[in-house]
Amino acid sequence: MVESSIVNNRNLKEIASMGNFHVLEHEKDMSISAGSAVNHYFASKMNVRKRQLMLDFQNSAYIVQAGAMQWMSGEVNASSNVKGVGDFLGKMVSAAVTNESAVKPLYQGNGKMMLEPTYRYIILLDVAEWGTVVLDDGLFLACESTLTQKTVARSNLSSAVLGGEGLFNLSLTGNGIAALECHVPYEELIEVVLDNDVMKIDGNMAVAWSGSLEFTVEKSGKSLLGSAVSGEGLVNVYRGSGKILLAPTAANYSISPAASSSATAQSQSKTNQGTLAKAGKAFDVISDVLDIFS
Repeated sequence: MVESSIVNNRNLKEIASMGNFHVLEHEKDMSISAGSAVNHYFASKMNVRKRQLMLDFQNSAYIVQAGAMQWMSGEVNASSNVKGVGDFLGKMVSAAVTNESAVKPLYQGNGKMMLEPTYRYIILLDVAEWGTVVLDDGLFLACESTLTQKTVARSNLSSAVLGGEGLFNLSLTGNGIAALECHVPYEELIEVVLDNDVMKIDGNMAVAWSGSLEFTVEKSGKSLLGSAVSGEGLVNVYRGSGKILLAPTAANYSISPAASSSATAQSQSKTNQGTLAKAGKAFDVISDVLDIFS
């Protein structure tokens, strides 16, 4: 538990912890106006609450999403976590295609740090249990410095443009804990374990998956006609041995039942356009770098 001498607030409760990572939740959102009180009241009843991540430093170091730090106490020092020009350029390209910050600062020392509040759900993962875990875009919040971050590319263009998972993704490898910001609470996530098996998913419901899995996009049936008759079309396919973390309710967020069909089609179109735009941004960054040194 978090020491009461540091966080003395009866409205702030610890709801999850792993190692030196502590997830805190505000039971009520009290800093509101009279006009929005009703909406906030019912939002709280539906588990829509502010959450924060506290990191406990014990001669340890953590990598945090840029701009996420709210306050820190004790002897905690920050550095850019950039190891030269080549490392910086690599991080710039990675940021352009993964919706992550280009430079994630490194904090180390003894003390505590509180990150900014979010209405998203904070999920804690032990990366050692995954070997290598690949994350969907924009999920990374913080991790132990013992983990290695790497941008991985999809195995083929079809899985990027048609699968809705992006052309590039951030992966984490090593022994350590990572914190993710997710639109879906942990209670709604499903962990699937594959042992030399195949899993087909209709949509981009995968929040994270093992780096050992091969990801492709294929027809749901043996033929185009079979896929058309089944009504499923193309599906995301994961092959091999590893784990997949699914968010089966994610597609229902912010989509009304009456508008779900058109909204899904528009979302897929925007995803495809966004994937191509990310690839364009990466090539633009590379081109700019080459212009500088030419």
